[in-house]
Amino acid sequence: MGTPVVFIISAPSGSGKSTLVARLLRDVPRLTFSVSYTTRRPRGAEQNGEDYVFTTREDFEARIANDEFLEYADVFGNYYGTHYGVLSAAEVKGCDLVLDIDVQGAAQLKRKVPGAVSIFILPPSRKVLEARLRSRSEDSDAVIERRLHDAAREIENYRAYDYVLINDNLEESSLTLIGIVRAERVRRARVEEQIQPILETFQDGLQHAALQEDRS
Repeated sequence: MGTPVVFIISAPSGSGKSTLVARLLRDVPRLTFSVSYTTRRPRGAEQNGEDYVFTTREDFEARIANDEFLEYADVFGNYYGTHYGVLSAAEVKGCDLVLDIDVQGAAQLKRKVPGAVSIFILPPSRKVLEARLRSRSEDSDAVIERRLHDAAREIENYRAYDYVLINDNLEESSLTLIGIVRAERVRRARVEEQIQPILETFQDGLQHAALQEDRS
């Protein structure tokens, strides 16, 4: 398949990103999800190696010193990062790579992988985002207010993304996200290696026809 296409997906907490990414991975073949490293402790039923690679702060900082991360950030006292190994792992699988990372990480990754496709998922309004956060019944009022404050700052970065998807209807947004991935896969620059052998078959046909004309 060649070099994987890297899809960066960012959104404020509560925008529906996790649901959209899950549907994308379910419905589009040859996609693999990048599992981030983190120093925070597992929550609930989270599994090491599936939800995150859980590690210590000392180990994470040693990996930073060895330049092992495509991107990383310290978020509320815990590190999160994308290891370089996810690219080679995706290539071995013959898959494109999906990353769920924040705007800070997206900017870092874009510098290291300029061809990455970035998609920002935007809630239709602050009111709707707040309602979604409260409906999860997971956070205190103080945490919700902090998330809304963070969302306002994250949204200011939407211009840095290739696509902005306003998630006001889950079904439509899911289809749009799938459409973006499929369209990016057939950009001319990405399929050039596949095009050349096809062109050669037509050249062979022209040469054969020319030879037949000469003989006649």
